[in-house]
Amino acid sequence: MARGVSRSGKPAVVAHRGSSADHAEHTLAAYEAALSEGADGLECDVRLTADDQLVCIHDRTIDRTSDGSGVVSEMTLAQLREHDFGSWHSGQRASVLTLPELLELTLDWHRPVRLFIETKHPARYGGLVEARVLETLRDFRVVAPPSADHSRAVVMSFSPSATWRIRRSAPMLPTILLSENLIGVQSGPATAVGATGVGPSIQTLRAHPDLVDKAAAGGRVTYAWTVDERTDVQYCADLGVRWIATNHPAKVRDWLVTVE
Repeated sequence: MARGVSRSGKPAVVAHRGSSADHAEHTLAAYEAALSEGADGLECDVRLTADDQLVCIHDRTIDRTSDGSGVVSEMTLAQLREHDFGSWHSGQRASVLTLPELLELTLDWHRPVRLFIETKHPARYGGLVEARVLETLRDFRVVAPPSADHSRAVVMSFSPSATWRIRRSAPMLPTILLSENLIGVQSGPATAVGATGVGPSIQTLRAHPDLVDKAAAGGRVTYAWTVDERTDVQYCADLGVRWIATNHPAKVRDWLVTVE
């Protein structure tokens, strides 16, 4: 892992869409709060706009997380900027966040923090999403780390082909193959696409705790999502999960203090 990113012997805490229990997801305020709360990593979802810009939005549309409506891929960045992405949750207005803006925040923070970037599929622009992510990481000089352990960015996807596109173009960049079920995170699919980590849901991990040891045997780390309960935090720590994504980074960090 990147030097100083995690505490030895315990899972590292990744803020899922920022500190999203207390702030509107994917907003600057949510990520600034997560950093202040001591998160070891930040997680974001990215989509391409109609004018080829990467924005941090989970859903295909902006209906749930803004005061507007429409399909992200059919809107320009300027059109997205016209909408409020914060008041629905916290009462505070917020603009749509771009990947370059989030990278700048992450890399400029006073301690090492890793950014986990999830590309969403299926998508209108297909593999262009990964191409633009790589271009952006190249612009910030983090696309070719000296080793996966020293990388400041990780690219994730539920799409095996998306994961493979990243590995083929940036072999030193860590990748995680995400899945909501056992099949997606077994050694076969992860090996086929060259993923350096597997990302099971906490539900899948509880049903198949041997996933962590099997991943480790193949030289892969485990990233579990979304871990919001204290019992699940302890469970992940006991299994040896490397990264846990949570909507409550401050609480999870406090809980980990008591984990032996």
